[in-house]
Amino acid sequence: MSKTVADQLVEMLLQAGVKRVYAITGDSLNPVNAAIRSNGKLEWIHVRHEEVAAYAASMDAELNGIGCCMGSSGPGHVHLINGLYDANRSGNPVIAIASTCPTHKFAQDYFQETNPYYLFQDCSKFVAVANTAQQFPHMMQSAAQAAISQKGVAVLGLPGDVASASAVGIPTSEINYATAAVYRPNDNELQQFADLLNQNKKITLYCGHGCREAAAEVKALAAKLQAPICYTFRGKIFFDSDDNEFRAGLNGQLGYRSGYDACNQADLLVMLGCDFPYAEFLPTKNKIVQLDIKPERLGRRAKVDLGLAGDVGDTLRALLPLVEQHQDRTFLTAMQQEFAKSEANFAHYIQHKGAEDHIQPEYVAHLVNEIAADDAVITVDTGMTSVWAARFIKRKKNRYLTGSFNHGSMANAMPMAIGAAVSGSRQVVALCGDGGLSMLLGDLATIMQYKLPIKIILFNNRALGMVKLEMEVSGLVDWQTDMVNPEFEKIAELMNIKGFAAHKTEDVEAAIQQAFAHDGPALVNIYTNSDALSLPPHASLEQMRGFMTSMTKKLYAGEAGEVFDTAKTNLGHLKDLF
Repeated sequence: MSKTVADQLVEMLLQAGVKRVYAITGDSLNPVNAAIRSNGKLEWIHVRHEEVAAYAASMDAELNGIGCCMGSSGPGHVHLINGLYDANRSGNPVIAIASTCPTHKFAQDYFQETNPYYLFQDCSKFVAVANTAQQFPHMMQSAAQAAISQKGVAVLGLPGDVASASAVGIPTSEINYATAAVYRPNDNELQQFADLLNQNKKITLYCGHGCREAAAEVKALAAKLQAPICYTFRGKIFFDSDDNEFRAGLNGQLGYRSGYDACNQADLLVMLGCDFPYAEFLPTKNKIVQLDIKPERLGRRAKVDLGLAGDVGDTLRALLPLVEQHQDRTFLTAMQQEFAKSEANFAHYIQHKGAEDHIQPEYVAHLVNEIAADDAVITVDTGMTSVWAARFIKRKKNRYLTGSFNHGSMANAMPMAIGAAVSGSRQVVALCGDGGLSMLLGDLATIMQYKLPIKIILFNNRALGMVKLEMEVSGLVDWQTDMVNPEFEKIAELMNIKGFAAHKTEDVEAAIQQAFAHDGPALVNIYTNSDALSLPPHASLEQMRGFMTSMTKKLYAGEAGEVFDTAKTNLGHLKDLF
């Protein structure tokens, strides 16, 4: 038999570095399924929902450089969208194959017909539809190259009849190139950067995910400047370790007072690989230098005095010889002391563990931090679970922490964990909220089918906790945020996932220890305190008024007990805030 376009697709995916695809087969995608089976070199991971496929492929890309997911006509395309938005905003190279109806049925409102070009335009760097076998290799090479070089999603629409057609050889490259060029500002710009660093005393380095491969260079610069290192949520796992003497904590809604003060009290703030979106936490009167690998990001979050385009590692290696050694540690010491106060405050929740069915989530996160492997991959759901991870999950050796930090979607942790577990051999821990896990609960079956040794730690507070807090901060009485949940550990057991439940504080550590020691997947259902509170470390007066207004309304509504419980269990946070 002659080689088909589907066969050609498999070969080109392999050449691009793809090792597996996450998908649900069906109809227009079946020719590709057959080609993957026949080739035998690509692994097919059969998920239960295409959104999970996109999240898993994104995590595969984040850890290994490239990922691939597929969705068949119509609904399969639509289900991919949320995960692809997350991948694209996270800068993860993902190739998405959107198989679609036969070409002669286009524009006829055919069964399950969608227009991939319009559907995927806003969540990708590249999108095209191959209408002929001649078009396909050109488009496929361009799609893969776009995903790799632009670090995002590339979507190729592939009609079923084209996938089944005979492949056409053409004089174009079928190989993709992951270039590793040196990328830094020119010598004049570097000297301007060095002059600003040499002229200012109180300097803070604010570091994002762009510092992932340059942590050593950042610490070397901090040592020369005697400067505190603050970090975004995506950047914290590279700097938040006990042996980093320069750390000063997170800034932002999940952050520390020390992180906010370090950024706002510095004479010069240096933003490195950081596209932090919350401008209200950034200074308005201080000098700011911003370095980013994507020049279109420069100046869009804060008023920048010097904007530089370049890779953080390449730039700092060239910059360091131009920077003078600073001796004054006064500013650094002050921020270290403030950071230590915040850490001591959070330790309150480790010591005061909560009550039956109201276990403090901070205590749970602390235990995970202590028990998880030093090189574990930890995924975290959006919402209050992210708060506890931000505060208590620390860097240890080669540990990695990730979540839907840019897109902010629910239900991301478990699908990301699937991608991490399938594509690697490290311990994988998913910190899930009950709302998030419920949303894509069916893909516990994927974990069962492939016997993935994922450890799911479920923060079961029986509520949409972050939404509840948002309503209270806005002065609203929270409504429709409570959840009636099943016994998740029993659902896990039905899927051959070892299930544990912790209702009492004395049960938590043993349950996590046993889950982590179990040779296979495990789920720990922990009944956490739904009144656990987290407001920004530098909350505005409006936020404080909103929170107090909500509590007053509850008092008037006869809910004094809930108000008392909220205050009693959050004394440390309230003290820090007020």
